[in-house]
Amino acid sequence: MKNFPLKLACLLSAFSLANITFPVLAEQQPFAIAIHGGAGAISQSKMTPEKRKRYESKLSEAVNAGYQLLAQGKSSQQAVIAAIQVLEQSPLFNAGKGAVYTFDGTHELDASIMNGKTLNAGAVSGVKTVKSPIALAEQVMEKSVHVMLSGEGAEQFAKRQGMAMVDNSYFDTDARYRSLLRAKKKLIEKEQELKDFQAAHQLLDTEYKVGTVGAVALDKQGNLSAGTSTGGMTAKRFGRIGDAPIIGAGTYANNASCAVSATGHGEYFIRYHVAADICARVQYQKLSLNEAADQVINQVLVKAGGSGGVIAIDPKGNIAMPFNSKGMYRASKSSNGQTSIGIFHHE
Repeated sequence: MKNFPLKLACLLSAFSLANITFPVLAEQQPFAIAIHGGAGAISQSKMTPEKRKRYESKLSEAVNAGYQLLAQGKSSQQAVIAAIQVLEQSPLFNAGKGAVYTFDGTHELDASIMNGKTLNAGAVSGVKTVKSPIALAEQVMEKSVHVMLSGEGAEQFAKRQGMAMVDNSYFDTDARYRSLLRAKKKLIEKEQELKDFQAAHQLLDTEYKVGTVGAVALDKQGNLSAGTSTGGMTAKRFGRIGDAPIIGAGTYANNASCAVSATGHGEYFIRYHVAADICARVQYQKLSLNEAADQVINQVLVKAGGSGGVIAIDPKGNIAMPFNSKGMYRASKSSNGQTSIGIFHHE
């Protein structure tokens, strides 16, 4: 018993030390966010200083909207949604307000979100009157028993949840309409020549087939999230759905590996399960985030003929943003002080 005071002192010291060091360790947890505004045939020669400034300003606004929430201790899921909503409300990007037109002259929007801690996910496709598709995707994840809802059913669900609804014309923009007219002219000419709409569409320029916005984030609690939102493909028909709302293709998040949001020619991202493949390579092959993302985007997809890119983040706050197209609108911000905004390669 004569050692009891000494043992008690040691226990008290250990208890005090644990209470002192835990908050410090928690404070050291890195947090970061990366966003994209689409990848594709972005012309460097046509990128005037004024145009570039508009894009960079909006990318900066979006990445900061998410980062500020992370800095306040909010969840990565909240940060992802906040960043994407900034891009959805900008006519510069193919999502929300700037969504491309379908062949019939309307807009059909897709979005998805995934939580890396719970592996819960929500997605919507082919919605026409929901102001923020990414917000509806979150409602599907949080308030329904399903992962994906589409079309009229998704819109009925949105109304029940009290979501902001708009007329389809809300998404109209002059630039996207002119793009539709150019695409339809080319499609009709090729279809008459080939007697096949699908073959004609395959010959359509890449610029009409890509464009998405997305975000990935790591919060102070060490949790990852990923989200993606898009207007799809210019002049799409027959209710076409790309990779953006498909979990594992355009969006994936798992605390055990990484979080990914993709942008590009969706059919290839679906067939090659791009987002989940990158995370699987990190988790099972023990590749670094950069290695895994580079292999899939610059080897697997290039060999297949797929164009586009991804943004990805791992539990340590490492960020990768590879793309095999001419450009990809992107930005990132980390608690280690690193910030980047870029459009073309080597930026």
